[in-house]
Amino acid sequence: MVKRLIGFSLAIFSVLILFSCSSKKKSDSSAGGAGGAGGKGARNRNMTLSVEGYVVKPSTVSESLEVPGNILPFESTELHPEVSGRVVSINIKEGSYVKKGSPLVKLFDGDLQAQLKKLQVQLSISQKTIERYGELLKIQGISQQEYDLATLDANNIRADIDIINTNIARTVIRAPFNGRIGLRGISTGAYVTPASIVATIQQVDQLKLEFSVPEKYSSRIKPGQSVSVQVEGSQKHLLAKIMATEGSVTQTNRSLMVRAVVIGNDPKMIPGAFSKVNLDFGEDPNALLIPTQAVIPGARNKQVILYKGGKADFTVVTTGVRDSARVQITDGVVAGDTVITTGLLALKPNASVKIARMRQPDGTVKPVQKSAKDSLPTNSGVSRK
Repeated sequence: MVKRLIGFSLAIFSVLILFSCSSKKKSDSSAGGAGGAGGKGARNRNMTLSVEGYVVKPSTVSESLEVPGNILPFESTELHPEVSGRVVSINIKEGSYVKKGSPLVKLFDGDLQAQLKKLQVQLSISQKTIERYGELLKIQGISQQEYDLATLDANNIRADIDIINTNIARTVIRAPFNGRIGLRGISTGAYVTPASIVATIQQVDQLKLEFSVPEKYSSRIKPGQSVSVQVEGSQKHLLAKIMATEGSVTQTNRSLMVRAVVIGNDPKMIPGAFSKVNLDFGEDPNALLIPTQAVIPGARNKQVILYKGGKADFTVVTTGVRDSARVQITDGVVAGDTVITTGLLALKPNASVKIARMRQPDGTVKPVQKSAKDSLPTNSGVSRK
């Protein structure tokens, strides 16, 4: 019995020793695995990423801007009567051209004509009275005061006649300038007021052009500057001279309103027509252009990643004009800098990078050869071996 108990205890003790050794091996194995993963992560963090680069060089770019515009008449206004009254005659042929001062509409003025005749009779009598008083004054038949009162009465009548003539003139609606009459809105016999629209008149022998440009171009718009304009459905390009700009930038869309005078004419260019306006700002021989994909847009600014000393240097830039493949950098980059064009999402500030290929201005990509590394710009930071 004692021997069996001793044997059973030895068996249990052996099992416990084997279990302890197995757990220790597993723990050592786990620790070694964790250390290996940590070492691998450290190696990943220190890994050098191969990217493409682009050396910034000055080049010539022609900056132009195309914006929509509206064609306007040189002068345009609605015709309203100055006084209320009944229309007795209309001398308006819709769509016809009229000259400045031409009578277009006549209102009833019978009461004013009657008042005018009455005053004219009174003035005639007053003038005869003045003549008699003048003869009596010579022989001292009347006093100077009586003569002066008679003269004053005649002058008052003349003033009343001038007022009546002015009121009569206001019953005639005349063309304010040379132009084309639109559709009339009244007929003979209608009673009109100063709020009534008789017709519209537009000066179309010369036209205006109205368009807006983004805020960043506002400083480059000057009076007298020439722009090109073309209307829909026409292949003819006309010139327009900028005459004035709005005094401030519109806050809603951050643009500047511009008005120009169109030089020449086109039968298809009528007021209200949609047009395309092209502004040419000339050529810039020292423009710095980089591939479009090298620019990282942000919520508040734009950035590019420069290659400096084998590290990724994130730099805020200001962009200008762009085409299908390149964009102009106006601030933040200088000639000779090397801009990274690939792997942008994988890069962090000061990450280790290696230029494996160089992008050319024509869009082609060439690998960087060991023998060619000495020819790269010194400020690109490419290591030499």
